[in-house]
Amino acid sequence: MSPLILGILVFICIGALGVAFVPSMAVSGRADKRVKAINHAEQFKNPDDLANRNREQRRKDMVQSIADQAKNAQSKKKKIPLQLQLYQAGMKVSKAGFIRNSLILGGIIFVLLFLLGVSILYTVVFALAGAYLLPRMYLGRRRKKYRKAFVNEFPNAVEAIVRGVKTGLPLNDSLRVVAKEAKEPVRTEFAHVVNAQTMGQSTEEAVALIYERLPLSEVNFFVVVISVQQKAGGNLSEALTNLARVLRDRKKMQAKVQAMSSEAKASAYIIGSLPFVVATLVSFVTPAYLLPLITMPLGNIMLGVAVFMMSMGIFIMNRMIQFDY
Repeated sequence: MSPLILGILVFICIGALGVAFVPSMAVSGRADKRVKAINHAEQFKNPDDLANRNREQRRKDMVQSIADQAKNAQSKKKKIPLQLQLYQAGMKVSKAGFIRNSLILGGIIFVLLFLLGVSILYTVVFALAGAYLLPRMYLGRRRKKYRKAFVNEFPNAVEAIVRGVKTGLPLNDSLRVVAKEAKEPVRTEFAHVVNAQTMGQSTEEAVALIYERLPLSEVNFFVVVISVQQKAGGNLSEALTNLARVLRDRKKMQAKVQAMSSEAKASAYIIGSLPFVVATLVSFVTPAYLLPLITMPLGNIMLGVAVFMMSMGIFIMNRMIQFDY
């Protein structure tokens, strides 16, 4: 056999092998992909499997939303403007009015200390400290009271939304019902949500405004539930029912913490008020006994040191009875 004929036969054999195996391999690859796709589709034909997958996806979305909310809150954790603090305290006075009232209080303290014969240096120091610290302390107490009132009423508002959704009302109409019928301060906060929706914002954006004004964990949970429901869907009434139960459990935990810390609070109040009570009684018995603390420079220094140490002790005791839950 000549080399030419042999080469042609080898070429034909190689071509025949390629025609025989390569297309079958390609068809086999496509068949494998098709079988995998069919198996994947068959896997979720069961409604229970599909529901579990959707539930798992919603849980992941909720966890991610909570993480994003916490990250945003941490990034925005800066000094709160005075006007926002006044709003969070439920006070209708403006920023300028609050500063004016603080200056008036400082002037009153200055006049009283000057009439009592206190050194002009300490009079100025105490007047400035009183003008700044006393209004801030009052503002802090008002903010705490406002938040407590909101947290106490918030579970009732969530349950009202649940009842509205279960009866067939849309979420927006349920929010309007809460804005009209809930107690203060929840009614005011949800009224802002309804107004934001009227101005064209989405439900998710409008509800997020509550968390911007009141950065509380309870509000964050509510915002996350609404956000996930708007994005991924799901049973809103069931999610809000669980949220209401969690809020009430947190309220019970708060009451338990307050009961356990009541003894420490009573001790702090007694220890903090004891020097003032003793000084008042001594002044009634022997009025001239404590006058050197006011009339003499050394007495003024000792009085200032005593006030500073008392303030630090009261601050430390106050921080010791504060609990995060």
